[in-house]
Amino acid sequence: MCHVIVTCRSILWTLLSIVVAFAELIAFMSPDWLLGSPRSDTSVRSAGVDSREYRPSLGLYSRCLHVGTWAKGLSCGPYANTFGEVASGFWQAAMLFLAAGTLVLGVVACMSIFTMCFQSILKKSIFNICGLLQAIAGLLLMVGLMLYPAGWGSEKVISYCGPEALPFRPAQCSLGWAFYAAIGGTLITFLCAVLSAQAEIATSSDKVQEEIEEGKSLICLL
Repeated sequence: MCHVIVTCRSILWTLLSIVVAFAELIAFMSPDWLLGSPRSDTSVRSAGVDSREYRPSLGLYSRCLHVGTWAKGLSCGPYANTFGEVASGFWQAAMLFLAAGTLVLGVVACMSIFTMCFQSILKKSIFNICGLLQAIAGLLLMVGLMLYPAGWGSEKVISYCGPEALPFRPAQCSLGWAFYAAIGGTLITFLCAVLSAQAEIATSSDKVQEEIEEGKSLICLL
């Protein structure tokens, strides 16, 4: 019989697991990892970019530019058509680690939804399994984020940030919201790994067992 067990700690863990998976996915796909040096008509007129000063953005594999005579909108899209065209080897490695971490988080997010009905699989706690996976995902994301600034010395970054750009030194560029979102998501991932243990304790408490013995199929506890 399926017992739906809902507690504050388990719901909090489930919601955070879903939110962090989406946050990392959105950050990974965003072009707003680096905000380039300010551009004007004198520097990019030949490229047909808006004469008003603006800051282009550069992501792991995509970028955003103002294009057209009047620059009524942004032109965003991938600058790399293949994995080999990504700006640097460090960014390629970072993408692999970040993608792997995000994939693991996506799997955990799906599993977390079913923990309300199924708390164990093959006599192993799903919460403990998910917590371990989240810790692994956090490590993968952390390695990816450490590799990312090592690629700031690539030609692509130099074209956005100026000739002074070096590994771990973005020169005239500044970090965009996507980078901070990825860092925040990584920290929350480790928090989720800790909360998974609390969710396990909450759903296997004596109060829950008493409710099950009373024959209740829907159990809600604070």
